[in-house]
Amino acid sequence: MSDDLLATEFEANRGRLRAVAHRMLGSGAEADDAVQETWLRLNRTGGDTIDNLPAWLTTVVGRVCLDMLRSRATRREEPPVELPGGADPEREVLLADSVGVALLVVLETLTPAERLAFVLHDLFAVSFDEIAPVVGRSPAATRQLASRARRRVHGGSPAGAADFARQREIVDAFLAAARGDDFEGLLRLLDPDVALRMGDGAARLGDGTPAEQAARFFAGRAHGAMPATIDGIAGALVNTPWGARIALAFTVAGDRIIAIDAIVDPDESVTIDLLN
Repeated sequence: MSDDLLATEFEANRGRLRAVAHRMLGSGAEADDAVQETWLRLNRTGGDTIDNLPAWLTTVVGRVCLDMLRSRATRREEPPVELPGGADPEREVLLADSVGVALLVVLETLTPAERLAFVLHDLFAVSFDEIAPVVGRSPAATRQLASRARRRVHGGSPAGAADFARQREIVDAFLAAARGDDFEGLLRLLDPDVALRMGDGAARLGDGTPAEQAARFFAGRAHGAMPATIDGIAGALVNTPWGARIALAFTVAGDRIIAIDAIVDPDESVTIDLLN
């Protein structure tokens, strides 16, 4: 890959990388440093040996942020959480686009590994298989990191209850559309690039966009789905006719579902709370 093409591909991913770094570090200046370091590592590696550049870049910027957080903890610095009122429009857009400043404050109470697992999985739909090597844990242990972080976020953020209520509303609407075989209704609730994962592996369900594949798969189903909280986020539990249990965990951003994790016969590492 030529240097010009590599630079063009990197610029196309810069916004996403800065969003990941900003939510990890809570500082626009440090986020820029992390993105710059990611570019330097890409330059040294080159693009010819990278199969999936966006995934590679997300993993690298996550690793860079993790190193920065660990270094910050070693130096016992005060966290540089940026609150509203600054003059950086891009930063304010990023904050508004995420779950807000309250989340940044709560994230500072997490360990670096917990923060990375939560941010990459819940906010950017990166699979636990991809996150695990970055934090040096197994996928199951990484899921637990994200689960602990999620419970703290929902419990510690002033907006947590409202955020979860909105997630529940979106998921319940999705389940109702699935039971009613409402393909268009499902599409309206799904992000066009929704990630549908089975056991942390991406599921391929035929032709069409990811949203169309997921809507086609769920349309007419979910009749036996019971509303539940799965690892701290809105979801459902399905008892199948053939005896398997499937936990569905929905990652919601704004008014759209950006990821659905289907966990078949979940073990004790998955926290499931059925709702009345």
